[in-house]
Amino acid sequence: MKKVAVVLSGCGQLDGAEIHESIITLLALDRRGAETQTFAPDKDQMQVINHLTGEIEEENRNLLVEAGRIGRGNVQDLADANIEHFDAVIFPGGYGVAKNLCDFAVKGTECSVDPLVERFILNGLQAKKVMGFICIAPALLAKVSGDHGLKIDLTIGTDPETAQAVETMGAHHISCSVNEIVVDEKNRIVTTPAYMLGQRISEVADGIGKLVDKVLQMC
Repeated sequence: MKKVAVVLSGCGQLDGAEIHESIITLLALDRRGAETQTFAPDKDQMQVINHLTGEIEEENRNLLVEAGRIGRGNVQDLADANIEHFDAVIFPGGYGVAKNLCDFAVKGTECSVDPLVERFILNGLQAKKVMGFICIAPALLAKVSGDHGLKIDLTIGTDPETAQAVETMGAHHISCSVNEIVVDEKNRIVTTPAYMLGQRISEVADGIGKLVDKVLQMC
């Protein structure tokens, strides 16, 4: 049985992990017989968004606590994650990736990555673990890998501005439809656009399903 770490950035499209993408990922892994463990950093979100109105709320929420909503309480602090205990890692998307795991949403190509997240990704690259990145999460990978001299093939879909940003940070962007994946065999990376392009949950699920299939196949 393959063991896969799923790293979440909170709970909610606008300020945390994209819930559809996260649940589709966990469901796809379970249906294929993989064992999963969800993780999140134990720190406050950058901001809290009212998902009904889109307005910023004056409150604080913790990533680990919020990720517990998706993981049904079975979520662990990313600080306690050991990459050697897993065959693969998957990062679902959501604005939480670009706000909480790094600050790409605010600073663009000049962003910085949470040190704990950066170390976990680097450990994965160095250990040759298979890693999947969904939606905007490839931008996080582009920053980490680019800062350490790796040029990885990846996709965020077809948006020219975001594609240029990941190229500037050091990655090689490949345009991709919502229901397809991009595979970097050398660096053992799989990416898919999901809601960077998707309008329907079914087409997002098609792409994530292919990503999960490929990640497990490459383990």
